Amino acid sequence: MLNAILQRIKVARLGLDPPAPRPQRQGTALVLVVRNEARHIGEWARFHRLAGARQVIAYDDGSHDATIEELAAALEPEQLRVIPWRQRLTELTLHRQIHNQVLAYAHAAANFGADFRWMAFIDADEFLVPKQAGSIDEALSHLGPEVRNLSLPWHMFGRCGHRQPPAGGVVANYRLRAAEPMAGVNFKCVVDPCHLTAVRVHRMEVDRGDRTWNDRGEACRLPRRQRPAFYSADHLQLNHYYTRSAAELEEKIRRGPNLPAKAAAYRRKVMRTVNRIEREVVADDAALRFLERASRQRTSG
Repeated sequence: MLNAILQRIKVARLGLDPPAPRPQRQGTALVLVVRNEARHIGEWARFHRLAGARQVIAYDDGSHDATIEELAAALEPEQLRVIPWRQRLTELTLHRQIHNQVLAYAHAAANFGADFRWMAFIDADEFLVPKQAGSIDEALSHLGPEVRNLSLPWHMFGRCGHRQPPAGGVVANYRLRAAEPMAGVNFKCVVDPCHLTAVRVHRMEVDRGDRTWNDRGEACRLPRRQRPAFYSADHLQLNHYYTRSAAELEEKIRRGPNLPAKAAAYRRKVMRTVNRIEREVVADDAALRFLERASRQRTSG
């Protein structure tokens, strides 16, 4: 009985000694784990290339489709680093599985973080959208060096009436999101990797403390970031295209969670989230407006 309980509890928080910054470090690296994302990963990479990401560090969890080829086609060679990451590791004393995504994030920060001002730890269904600026770096340029751990709330997009994957991509077709971003919110983080001391999927710790900031540069303690007053997407918005089409939602549910012991409850969990997203929606064209702005800048340049 105890073993069964322990096997459901991953090692999901890892500590690390942050790397020393290199003198010319700059820009933003995007870190993500990918597996069979060929349908949309090209659009994701092109969007973030336009948004000025200096490098994409992709941990390939055994893709057997064209995910890596799509990334390579969308990015310049120096903009893409691919790490084979097909593994499931277990801590044997208590037989707890080590969270593979957290392990990838820690590996990226420890090994590559010295070259970058920022590292964003996101997924292939999440887009970092500059709200006014022409790039991610520009959107964060007002923040001082004391700002080291941004918590960006999910802006959750549902099916938007699509039963099958529509032509034209994600950004153009999914433009309705949950009206209240801070209802049942979760976060992804953009951090200064040279101060990162503890890693989880949705929660990072810098300088061995619990301080985080919103994109306006307002600080609070990590346990308080769910409060409505912390909300901001003035400069950089995190769009999470949680379901995409109904058919893709079913694929997501069939794939199940990355911890097999939680498979039985996974459908109920996902559908609760979908119902919360779609209960009350508002139009949100921030990502589309960024693309239009970037297109005008390319034309005028």
